[in-house]
Amino acid sequence: GVKQLVVGVNKMDNTEPPYYEARFEEIKKEVSSYIKKIGYNPAAVPFVPISGWHGDNMLEP
Repeated sequence: GVKQLVVGVNKMDNTEPPYYEARFEEIKKEVSSYIKKIGYNPAAVPFVPISGWHGDNMLEP
């Protein structure tokens, strides 16, 4: 199985305002609930805000 997991939160450039932290935290909370149900410890899973369109945080922080 998968031993390590990283969650990329895409389209963060599309929030209002862009990279809105409250929206990121809302998504993180929802996804954390789901990944806990499938056996991961959400505290050990990094969440990264990204923009596939702009390439933000895709290769470098």
